[in-house]
Amino acid sequence: MQAIIFDMDGVLVDSMHYHAEAWEVALKTVGITIDKKIIYELEGANYRQVIDIILRQFGRIPTEEDVQDIGSKKLTIFGQIARVKPFDGIKELLETLKPKYKLAVVSGSNRSTVHETLNTFFPDTFHVVVDGEETKLCKPSPEPYLKAVERLGVSKDRCLVIENAPLGIRSAKNAGLRCIAVTSYLDQECLKEADLILDNHREIGLYIQNIVNNKTKKQPELRSSCGFS
Repeated sequence: MQAIIFDMDGVLVDSMHYHAEAWEVALKTVGITIDKKIIYELEGANYRQVIDIILRQFGRIPTEEDVQDIGSKKLTIFGQIARVKPFDGIKELLETLKPKYKLAVVSGSNRSTVHETLNTFFPDTFHVVVDGEETKLCKPSPEPYLKAVERLGVSKDRCLVIENAPLGIRSAKNAGLRCIAVTSYLDQECLKEADLILDNHREIGLYIQNIVNNKTKKQPELRSSCGFS
């Protein structure tokens, strides 16, 4: 293994509660009430995809005005309410990994949020960053992860992806990459497409060490109950 690619929200930082609340409030301004779990299941999609999927679920065809209006409101609300912080042990894990591996982030969040978060908590840590505005197609398309692999200059079989949401897992697998998932916000059933599911963030470092020692084991197959996976 030569490179490790991380999703950001839900893997590096505990932020999805705030994203879900911001989406809930923004969508209410246009008469749509959602279950926040939908946002957790759609994590990895960019704001255009989220708006398109949710409005269509409510029988509405989104216009460009809808996309810009709702997206702007969501971003403003998120900035007002977010109290984002790294998951316990993540900073220390990255410091341990940085001298040994090329590190990357692939996120569906908008560029300003991604870079502000990384610069605040993990400055000068990642060799490559692919944000939600950088590719034509976002997760679950393989394009974001393929772009990261290309920039890293590492073969796909030398990369490991760490995800926490169905669309991100599917994106990584569509790109032909090994992917492990951590149950940040969703149950294991929703993450069944990953090669392995970890119960918490502390297990990430242990799993990587197991790879080095060739001691990994296959996760039992699970059935998914996620409507947006």
